[in-house]
Amino acid sequence: MSLEFMTVAMFATLILAITLGHPLAYTLAAVATLFGLIDNGFSVPMLFDMFVNNAWGLMNNYTLVAIPLFILMAQLLDRSKVSDALFESLYVVLGGIKGGLGLAVVVVCTVFAATTGIIGASVVAMGLLATPALINKGYQKELTSGIICASGTLGILIPPSIMMVVYGGLTGMKETSVGNLFAGAIFPGLVLAGLYFLYIFIRCNINPQLGPPISKEEALTYTAAQKWTMTLKSLLPPLVLILAVMGTILAGVATPTEAAGLGAFGAMILAFFNKKLNWTVLRESAYATLKTTSMVMMLFIGGKFFSTVFLSMGGGDVVADLLIGSGMDRWLILGIMMFIVFIMGMFIDWAAILLVTVPIFMPIAMELDFDPLWFSLLMCVNLQTSFLTPPFGYALFYFKGVAPEGYTMMHIYKGILPFVLLQVLSIALLCFFPGLVTWLPGIFFGS
Repeated sequence: MSLEFMTVAMFATLILAITLGHPLAYTLAAVATLFGLIDNGFSVPMLFDMFVNNAWGLMNNYTLVAIPLFILMAQLLDRSKVSDALFESLYVVLGGIKGGLGLAVVVVCTVFAATTGIIGASVVAMGLLATPALINKGYQKELTSGIICASGTLGILIPPSIMMVVYGGLTGMKETSVGNLFAGAIFPGLVLAGLYFLYIFIRCNINPQLGPPISKEEALTYTAAQKWTMTLKSLLPPLVLILAVMGTILAGVATPTEAAGLGAFGAMILAFFNKKLNWTVLRESAYATLKTTSMVMMLFIGGKFFSTVFLSMGGGDVVADLLIGSGMDRWLILGIMMFIVFIMGMFIDWAAILLVTVPIFMPIAMELDFDPLWFSLLMCVNLQTSFLTPPFGYALFYFKGVAPEGYTMMHIYKGILPFVLLQVLSIALLCFFPGLVTWLPGIFFGS
């Protein structure tokens, strides 16, 4: 069989298996096994050696130890209810302006995106906490769902992010180390949060009925001094934790793995001071961490098997020759790669997309003389849309699970559309202003 046929057949088999509803991690491994046997003349020992060597290299990657530690930090913070106090204070501080409660959700999610990268926990927590408040104050259903779903996904981009740890461990390049990715993701994450903030503010000022302010009586319940005290008191603990984690990484004091351990310990201290640290919380956090880490690592192994077989049989060369050999402008080729990632995000988990596409697209990007760090952040911002795009955007289903009665999936689909467009706009901004990605890593790491 020709190499081109094998390449197309491998991807077609993967898509068919996913469409039939088979678990993604096992599907990746099974498809890799099938085509690995075909490519190696059905030599089981040869394929077994290939898989064992790759799995061993994966499990021997010290950087990936940060994954369970960051997940544990997120689980402890979720159960310590630190975000509740911050939302309650911002409810009063920002609630008096048009769209103020929606802006409060964006601020809270941005702060806690910098302490936790678990999208499900963020969307569910804000869905339970903020949705009743927004709906009771007359916010449009579509806008409410869009605000919470989009803001809740910021945690996958704003560091410390599990996606960045996986990406850094996958490439093994100095330019795309976890530290560089964390530094490079700060401005793109803040730009995206800023776009959400501006969109809500402008739209609610144009049409106040979409997001009316709270009553003047409720806004004047607290004095200015009390509002400042409430805000600082609720904002200081997560900011200290952010400084402890990101500050030590950017200052070169700790590796991302060491900083993750510090963050998990800091989250435990916050839970203690909030009187939420008990045996039940520890047990549930540890169990949730075990399940999530197992899921991520099984996807990692399945994706590694798939990409190894695909590249070993020459599939990467076929794709590279197709794109680079076409004679198209390099920016058009970049647009095609981004479009492929965007479409895959509608159907496949972000981790699987990374594991399948990065080994193929990164060499093409470098061949086209694109900065590998900048290209990596384009990929990551693009992958954030995978949580929002129908039909299988996870954030949409997380929100639907906790939404009040009367919410339909159509309300949610309509609500997230403007925010998906804002994410596409943010990718365009990164293309026009690459310094948004490369400036901070250059300052801290000389990259």
